[in-house]
Amino acid sequence: MAAAGVEGLRTIVLDCPDPRKLAEFYAALLGGEILEEESDGTWVALLDPQGRRLACQLAPEYKPPEFPDPQASQQIHLDILVRDIEIAEPAVLALGATLVQQHETFRVYRDPVGHTFCLEWQ
Repeated sequence: MAAAGVEGLRTIVLDCPDPRKLAEFYAALLGGEILEEESDGTWVALLDPQGRRLACQLAPEYKPPEFPDPQASQQIHLDILVRDIEIAEPAVLALGATLVQQHETFRVYRDPVGHTFCLEWQ
């Protein structure tokens, strides 16, 4: 049961230096459409095909997380399910992601501004 007055999670928000560009990366990666954009370019939200919202917010002093970093955590990352890693990985790399680590059932990548995300398969 949610806390009184709370309806649920609305949006995951990622800080970045260029909200439109990062939103376009995730729209190409996940599918879906860009929903809204602040007129000053400080906020861009997208809706994925399953109805989840991901937004990109301007952070003028943005510094990408270090991963792996033995002295700090990555704070947040996205786990993305794929059917076939051998098909998904080249597509993700072509969009501008970089491979960080390979594991037996998942691989870790950085998006174009350094946020980590995983492609997982079963």
